[in-house]
Amino acid sequence: MSSLEYEKQTVWLPVTAGKRATFSTALVTLLAGVTLTQANVTSSRAEEASAVEEDEAAVIEEITITGSRREARSPSDVPAPVDIIDANQLAAQGGVDIANLLRTSIPSLNIGDHPLSGTSSHVRPPTLRGLAPDHVLVLLNGKRRHRAADIATFSGGISDGSQGPDLSSIPTIALKQIQVLRDGAAAQYGSDAIAGVMNFILNDNPEGGTIEAKVGSTYEGDGDAYQIAATWGMPLGDSGFVRFSGEFRESDLTTRAVQRADAAALIAAGNTAVPDPATRFGTPQIDDDLKLFVNMAVEAGDNREFYMFAGYAERKTAGDFFYRNPEGRFGVFTDADENGNFLIGDMTPEDGITCDGGIDFGGTGVVNDPIPVGSPDAEARLAAIFADPNCFSALEFFPGGYTPFFGSKLTDMSGALGVRGELENGLTYDVSASAGRNKLAFNIDNVLNPSLGSLSPTTFDDLGDRIQTETNVNIDLTYPLEISGLHSPLNIAAGFEWHKEMFEIVAGAPESFEAGILADQGFLIGEEAFPGFSPTIAGIFDRSNIAFYLDVEADITEKLVLGGAIRFEDFDDFGSKTTYKVAGLYHVTDSLGIRSTFATGFHAPTPGQQNFSALTTEISPEGDLIETGVIPPTSPVAMAVGGRQIQPETSESISVGFVYETEWLSLTVDYYYITMDDRITQSASNELTDQQRADLIAEGFFAAAGLGTFRFFTNDFSTETQGVDVVATIPLNLTETGATEILVAANWTKTEVTSFDPDDPNELLSETRVIQLEDNNPNFRGNLTLRHSEDNWRAHVRANYYGPFTELHVNAGSLRIDAGSQITVDVEAGINLTEEIELAVGADNVFNSFPDENPFGFIVGSKYPTTAPAGINGGFYYAKLRFDF
Repeated sequence: MSSLEYEKQTVWLPVTAGKRATFSTALVTLLAGVTLTQANVTSSRAEEASAVEEDEAAVIEEITITGSRREARSPSDVPAPVDIIDANQLAAQGGVDIANLLRTSIPSLNIGDHPLSGTSSHVRPPTLRGLAPDHVLVLLNGKRRHRAADIATFSGGISDGSQGPDLSSIPTIALKQIQVLRDGAAAQYGSDAIAGVMNFILNDNPEGGTIEAKVGSTYEGDGDAYQIAATWGMPLGDSGFVRFSGEFRESDLTTRAVQRADAAALIAAGNTAVPDPATRFGTPQIDDDLKLFVNMAVEAGDNREFYMFAGYAERKTAGDFFYRNPEGRFGVFTDADENGNFLIGDMTPEDGITCDGGIDFGGTGVVNDPIPVGSPDAEARLAAIFADPNCFSALEFFPGGYTPFFGSKLTDMSGALGVRGELENGLTYDVSASAGRNKLAFNIDNVLNPSLGSLSPTTFDDLGDRIQTETNVNIDLTYPLEISGLHSPLNIAAGFEWHKEMFEIVAGAPESFEAGILADQGFLIGEEAFPGFSPTIAGIFDRSNIAFYLDVEADITEKLVLGGAIRFEDFDDFGSKTTYKVAGLYHVTDSLGIRSTFATGFHAPTPGQQNFSALTTEISPEGDLIETGVIPPTSPVAMAVGGRQIQPETSESISVGFVYETEWLSLTVDYYYITMDDRITQSASNELTDQQRADLIAEGFFAAAGLGTFRFFTNDFSTETQGVDVVATIPLNLTETGATEILVAANWTKTEVTSFDPDDPNELLSETRVIQLEDNNPNFRGNLTLRHSEDNWRAHVRANYYGPFTELHVNAGSLRIDAGSQITVDVEAGINLTEEIELAVGADNVFNSFPDENPFGFIVGSKYPTTAPAGINGGFYYAKLRFDF
């Protein structure tokens, strides 16, 4: 029986509980045509129990779709570890962001809340197996997912410098399942698949639909959230389908803050304009979060079909930046970070009249009589400044200081179309084209461009855009070759890929970056918290590559499965890379199998990483804000201290494990070891000289006038990462009418930086970054879930364990937090009000657990460590109403 004949059989699938579905050629051929070796899809016994009535159990066929495009096999025949997460299981939580839902489903996946992390609060980067976000490849229906336009710079260290996809643009309601391959897979998929692959599979059910509404709030009474989602499918022809899905959600800002010591002192001194808390540390505000997806396939005659899927998403995100102290913000209020003089600007420097406390333009050219912070006559002298329209102090706008409110509008579009089928000789093919575009348009409120003085706006709607665009063309072929002596045909897969990606920087409005009349009077140039992109640094940066791969796999004997893959890629900017992978599985018994893989891999630096520039903030050991710039590594200023064009990161990985399958236990244990060289990082901070500031301004980085330090991306270190994944399912027969199971998933991961030499004067890596890479994520993660379902109700309880971790608070090496472990418990119960309507209530973190408090909260105001793996919001309760039709 050919693989295509097999795929056309009618089987039972866990798409919607208790409903029958036809497994169309669309999904099987798509996945079998693109996933290139060991990524496997299994329907677990638990998923079958929720999808099929007991009297239908006899017709269930358990299917594994292997990446080598071989015929379906049993789930014990898996050469590499794969997590299969059913969409209904994923949605049985209170969160309304798929990133939060995933972090309790995949133990080796970490996705923090990232409060006050700049752009990383808006596009939250996930990490798998302790590696960076761009070390895990994300697929949608087996096709490479485009990256987000964001590059993390202030996200706790592990993610800094990475550019990965935006998971939050994918609606949960549009999914059937998520496959997570926890294995190196660059030989199958190309760049990025070092830690593994996440494959989001869209719902292909040709019939029926669901409407779901969800509301919830934190125990603290903030963070109110709601979500409305719907999906509906209909058949096209005999075996085709089209399914439409959409989600809309909004959530309010949360605040988990304490008042900063400096702000509290100002309030105690009588300054009633100081905000309390000065900075609202918490998850950002999300508005107008809309996601629309369509998935379809239709017969095209001659044993082939046409398929297409596309998505559109947009959302607005906004949250606080650090507080700006009115008595110690250099270049805005004062001429020093502390113990300085108030900055007084002269808006008419050529009128011959000198502003009190300002530069004497009529004579000496210096400040003859400054106004020191805290001087007895400061209040009276400043009042005179405020009354004179020709003189300026930022205190006129913000007498109590200010906290910028940073926002973005994300727009994401993607689509893929192709044709696949089988020729008479057994050769299957899949030819496709796909494209994606992610745009981040930035804005900010409650801030100013100090150099513009009284002419400055306090709201900047256009700071500029970052845009990531990617295009792919794929040709995938498979052929089962009969060879005498082998237990199965030798499955041969080969293919071609062309990939182009483009990173674009669009200039902002002039007032967001331009130098005003006060630029030569000590005031910062450009909007001071996140300066707009100037035309000089704007531009389009692109590159393309081609790839060829070959993949073979066969059952050598009844007990032994062997496979191998090799891939060649050629990039137009840094040359070529060849990767390979070998994998094997040996069935010791019918229940026990031993598996192992060895793979080489790489991550190609993106055009965005090679041409990125940004302004971010560091904290001095004294707690002062220091502006630091991230500049391209090929800038002459960077090259003078070791910068150069970024090269690919390379890796080798090995995994060894076993799978054990019986009626009473399903257990997999896998050990992995990953070495990486030439890893990309942000360099240590370099002090800026006056000449370097002038050079950067000449390059178009106008904000350099106020910078104290600069950094750049570089290849500078090596790491060793090892870990163990344990996944178990234990079915229980607690009642005669229901289904019960225990799910266990645990992970231990440890990363060691192997190349850091603090005594080397040319070392570009900082000790702070080493600690973040090794200890910011907990070494131990795990969860234990008990699920039970009856005909008209269901319930589950999940306990989540997060091990100890170390945070260098706000990236400051002197603010070390060694936080202890944390346990959270999630509960949900649902009851069928009618055959079509279900009401569910639940709580994430039902006992309102929080991470250890931040001992340095008085410095910038964060009550908890900002990178806490379980988040900082505490308990969240919710209710859901679901209507199936």
